[in-house]
Amino acid sequence: MKKGLIALALAGGIGVAGCAQKDEPLAAAPPPPPPGAVAGSTAADRNGDGVIDGYYTADGVYHPNYTPPPPPPPPAPDRTGEKG
Repeated sequence: MKKGLIALALAGGIGVAGCAQKDEPLAAAPPPPPPGAVAGSTAADRNGDGVIDGYYTADGVYHPNYTPPPPPPPPAPDRTGEKG
């Protein structure tokens, strides 16, 4: 009976010994693409000012970042009406 327990402990120890290996550190995740870019594309700074102007897709086509114009200001209030 004791030989069976020793054999079982030995087999379990050998199986767990493979889990004790150190894992290699994982590489840092790449930064997310800029707004409007497609995942897997390459950012582009065409004028060299340090701001991403667009991106290149895998087929080499440049796509500029489009920022929509701000909405128009609200209309001015009317000056007509009852005096209070």
